[in-house]
Amino acid sequence: QVQLVESGGGLVQPGGSLTLSCATSGNTLNLYSMGWYRQAPGNEREFVASIVYGRTNYADSVKGRFTISRDNPKSTLDLQMNSLKPEDTAVYYCAIGRYDMDYWGKGTLVTVSS
Repeated sequence: QVQLVESGGGLVQPGGSLTLSCATSGNTLNLYSMGWYRQAPGNEREFVASIVYGRTNYADSVKGRFTISRDNPKSTLDLQMNSLKPEDTAVYYCAIGRYDMDYWGKGTLVTVSS
């Protein structure tokens, strides 16, 4: 049974930084895709960043500001967010899968506001 638990969300000032972590458990050995998605109020869930077969990808809106990484010893998927903007405010979700994203966490709220 694969389980994902996000943490690290909170309130941050514009221009500030925040790091999200996704703790993974269960058999994830053959799950090759992992990533972060977000959903703002009234909006569709959107792609943020992913690691697929070891290669990283980013949405244009976060490229150069966010960094996705896998911490294998800790079994976590992390998202380092810098130069945060109010537009980044959303619930952030961690997801993993074999070919598609099959497993999802419950999300963690990030609010960027002054």
